[in-house]
Amino acid sequence: MIRVAIVGTGGIAHAHMEAYQTLKDRCEVVALVDIIPGKARRFMEEFGLVCDTYENHEDILPRGDIDLVDVCTPPYVHASISINALRSGKNVVCEKPMAASLEECDAMLKARDESGKLLSIIAQNRFRKPIRDLKALLESGLAGPVRHAEIDSFWWRGHSYYDLWWRGTWEKEGGGCTLNHAVHHIDMLVWMMGLPEKITSVLANTGHDNAEVEDLSISVMEYPHALATVTASVVHHGEDQKLVFQCEKARISAPFDAFVSQPMPNGFPLKNSDQAFEKQLTDYLAALPPLPYEHHTGQLDNVLTALETGGQPAITGEDGRRTIELITAIYKAGSTRLPVSLPLQKDDPFYTVEGIRANVPHFYEKTTSVMEQEGTLTFGSDLGEKEKK
Repeated sequence: MIRVAIVGTGGIAHAHMEAYQTLKDRCEVVALVDIIPGKARRFMEEFGLVCDTYENHEDILPRGDIDLVDVCTPPYVHASISINALRSGKNVVCEKPMAASLEECDAMLKARDESGKLLSIIAQNRFRKPIRDLKALLESGLAGPVRHAEIDSFWWRGHSYYDLWWRGTWEKEGGGCTLNHAVHHIDMLVWMMGLPEKITSVLANTGHDNAEVEDLSISVMEYPHALATVTASVVHHGEDQKLVFQCEKARISAPFDAFVSQPMPNGFPLKNSDQAFEKQLTDYLAALPPLPYEHHTGQLDNVLTALETGGQPAITGEDGRRTIELITAIYKAGSTRLPVSLPLQKDDPFYTVEGIRANVPHFYEKTTSVMEQEGTLTFGSDLGEKEKK
């Protein structure tokens, strides 16, 4: 039985707790931590748990009966809590984004290596069937090499979203929609195509004058033989999120869709798609094995399996760092209004939290700070999953 401590009992911790309850034959939550007095106890009562509650994560570090620390806090303390837990001999799973800077990511990786413990970064979309299928199709080569990727990380958040105490500042949130919303889609892009060679970006705050950070960014990424466009937003009504890959032989996407153009003698496309080729793609997907679990449950199942078998998790600290490197490059390109080449070096001003804060635009000042907000979390587009059920 793997014993778990959850640090941070806000909205996202509910998704983690629901996963642990699904996997209750293999794990037990034995401790909850939240800096807001009484919040961890309310969480415990909501889920019918019998465990210890704390207001400081350092109080759980001496405990020898905790195998896994699950970090569900605001981003600005992801690194410090993870490092402390690893150094105390505990395995760590940390919510996205991994950290607020590459320097912090590297410190987390160092603590992992020195402790010999496991570190996994949450990227639960990799465990969703539409994303697994799209990755499999790209790797199969059926559609040919990618020519262009369109990544639409479209979200919508009302003005009051940034009233929560830790949101809307570079110090506490670490960034805006690029870091905290598009991190999902940027992780998927890096998983499928790797890091680009060069990035050009524009940052803006178009609708949230109570936040320092951006609520919209648009980036163009240059690969050796392809381009990718990434839009990060919390101003898009309908949250019509998608990943579209224009490949040599076909267009494939999530939500799943495929189109295969056929040329006329003059090179112009016929109006109808090549349906036989489309069927080849759908038949390939139909033969893939089912996923036992999806979303957070899928990833936490994978983490538990790694702990049980002594293996490595599917999503490692290096995976989390690559995503942060691309996001950092977007912030540098958008702040300097100049193209940015990868990889970023340790002497780059944007390598550290202090360097980022000193160089990014502060669009507005945060005007309201509330400790808690009512309402549930939403997780954006279902990527066509509902239509298939």
